[in-house]
This record gives sequence, structure tokens and C-alpha cells, in this order.
Amino acid sequence: MLVSDLSAELIGTEAKANDLYDRAAGAYLGLAVGDALGATVEFMTPREIRELYGEHRNLIGGGWLGLRKGRVTDDTEMSLALGSSILAVGRVDARAIAESFSDWMRAKPVDIGHTVRRGIGLYRRSGTLEVPENEYDAGNGACMRSLPIALFTLGSPPQAVAEASRIQAHLTHHNRLADAGTFTVIQMVQAALLGGGKAHLRMQAEALVAAEEPYRFDRRRMENPGGYLVETLRAVFQALFATEGFETALVDVVNRGGDADTTGAILGMIAGALYGTGAIPRRWLNALDKTTARACTRQAVALLKASPHCAGAASVARRSAAVG
Repeated sequence: MLVSDLSAELIGTEAKANDLYDRAAGAYLGLAVGDALGATVEFMTPREIRELYGEHRNLIGGGWLGLRKGRVTDDTEMSLALGSSILAVGRVDARAIAESFSDWMRAKPVDIGHTVRRGIGLYRRSGTLEVPENEYDAGNGACMRSLPIALFTLGSPPQAVAEASRIQAHLTHHNRLADAGTFTVIQMVQAALLGGGKAHLRMQAEALVAAEEPYRFDRRRMENPGGYLVETLRAVFQALFATEGFETALVDVVNRGGDADTTGAILGMIAGALYGTGAIPRRWLNALDKTTARACTRQAVALLKASPHCAGAASVARRSAAVG
């Protein structure tokens, strides 16, 4: 079943609409708590994590960045910058996104990846809105911030979703393999938002593997994943499909170490959409920076309201009321 098929089934009842908004908020808060949880153990090996924490399972800050408890990193901050640009102009616009990213970098964020810095720098110098294609740019920096695209394009044709994904990605990352992985993550989030279960999400992950064999995740356990998106998604898919529930999936993936804030963020957005806000541990939500939590929740609602799926549902409701 395609995401568009799920969308058609879910236009209608108020209960389903409320569930959809809960899942959207769950995806954004999941991204943030996954980012904050993973940041503590970023660049550590699984053995180092075990020696220091036993099993890392609480938002405590620290890590190589010396973060305060509940603080997020560039994964969440760039997502919010992307979402703000979309809401400001009402569309996925490369120049608006570039300006928003540039403003974010000017504010001296706590962390910024080399490829992201290079892409924003190129825009500042030349106005370039698409970096040249590069076989070595298959990093996870575009995927980690892709949630606003998933929310805003919900209900759009797959080709339009893919194009929106490429517009935001190619400002900093331009690589066919990374494009495919990022698009699949967006599709998985959208399917989960619309009530698709874990079996449906696994079908989407396996479709990616069929098209791009490097993403195969049924081999050895992916530990200490780097910034290469293939490694990131192997770890994310393994943790998602081997566990039951939001907390167990997040704890699994961040304790694999490596680029743990990003594996946590990407798994958090998928699992948050799958399981909903109520599945996120209360202790994590209480520890999450309150300003960040409010921004994530508000943006989730605003982006979803602007999506074709919700605009279509609202139009149906207005026509029904007029007829009644």
C-alpha cells in the first residue's frame, strides 16, 4: 500500500485527525529527544558507553560538546530552521531555506557539520542553491533535518515529495544514494503518520534496499555508525525493527555509539510518528529544553495544517457542512 493510499483512507473523522496531529507532534518531539539522548554518547564506541554508563537511557547532557541537560544539537535546530522557512513563504523554496540556514549558522550553533558549513558558505559567496553532485556527499546531514518536508508534503504526489526533499538536501548535500535514503525516511514518516504499522515501514525500507543494495540491513549489527547515511540508516532500521516501542528503539540505537545524535534523531522522528506522543517517556519530555519542545510542537501542527492532506480534509469538511 502506498502512502497516498493510506492518505485517502484517513480523510474524514475528527478522531483520526486528532491522532494524526498527535503523531506529528510525536515525530518532532521524538526527533528532539533522540537528538538530545544521542548527543551525550556521540563519537563514543559501544564499549566506551558501557564502561561509563552501563546502558545510556536518560537525557543528562554532557558529551563531547559539554551540553546542558535537555539541550539539542544541529539535527533539531536545522529542522526548525527548515520548517520556519517553509511556513514563512508557504512553500519549499530553496532561497528561503538557504537564508534560514545562513541565519542559523550566523547565530553560532553549538555544532555544525563540515558539509553543511561548506554548502551554506557557498550560498553566501555565490548565491548557489544547489551544490555540485559529489559521490562523497552521502552524509546524513540532509536526512536528519527532513521532518518538515514529511509534514508539509503529506498528501502530495510522490514525485512532488521527492522534489521537495531534493530542494532542501541539495543546498548542502547532493548525492543520489543519500537522496534515495532521505526520501525513504520521509515516506516512512508519512506512512506512520497515517497509521501504517511497522510491517508497512519495513516494506518501505526493503524497497530502498532493492533499489540501493548498500542500505541492506539484515547482516551484522551496525555499531559505531559514522556520518555516512548508509551506516546511519542500517543502525536505524535494525533498531526500529528489532524492538517494540519508542523507548526501547531509541535506547538501542544510541547505545550503538558513533553519530548517535543523528541516529537518535532519525529513529526518533520515525518512531514518534509510529507510536505517538504518549509513547515518549515522560522523563525525557520533562528533561527536554522547554523552548525547543514548544517550538517543535507548534511547528509540527503548523506544517501539518498546511499540508495537502489536511487542506484536503478541511475542504471536504467545509463542503459537507455546506450541504448539511
